[in-house]
Amino acid sequence: MDCLVNPSIEQYCELMTGGESDVLQALAQATRERTRYPDNMSGRLVGQTLKLLAAISNSKSVLEIGMFTGYAALSLAEGVPEEGIVYCCESNPRVIEIAREFFDRSHHGHKIQVLFGKARDTIAKISCELDMVFIDADKKAYADYFEIVLPMLRKGGLIIIDDALWRGGVLEPRDERDQIIADLNKHIFKREDVENVILPVRHGLNIVRKL
Repeated sequence: MDCLVNPSIEQYCELMTGGESDVLQALAQATRERTRYPDNMSGRLVGQTLKLLAAISNSKSVLEIGMFTGYAALSLAEGVPEEGIVYCCESNPRVIEIAREFFDRSHHGHKIQVLFGKARDTIAKISCELDMVFIDADKKAYADYFEIVLPMLRKGGLIIIDDALWRGGVLEPRDERDQIIADLNKHIFKREDVENVILPVRHGLNIVRKL
């Protein structure tokens, strides 16, 4: 299942979602032209959702786990204030090179700090309290990432988990990834120290607020 909603509706939502900067448009095009898996890019709907959530939550310290070519990172950077910072964990040098090319072209690129290496190692280098976390890396490690970052998050802070519906695979899990994401959604739902909502945006966003 590639689309969770009617493709025409999804296309309409994307067209009617404003705020995509010229740099983000250029980055999206470069990702399609220069990478083997452009579908790994968050894209306009997710990117603008992240930007809006960062802005309305007044987030100043943000962590992204799994940067890819930097579309979501730059979207988040556009949503945080001038003194804000977006930490990005990424282990692929090639996509980091593309990301930095476009960060340098943006007025918001200076807010982004790329942490090269395995996320479990690089997250440990962050000493400040976090306002917002976006998890979009190795699906098999999603539950581990969630448990690592939750104590680092301020009360009222947000964790956004991408691919939370995994192309519909959570309905009838058929493989390990389907089951891991389905289990994590259930785990979050049952917790009493967070509240959440799952939205069918692209492949699903689980938006979690720490109580």
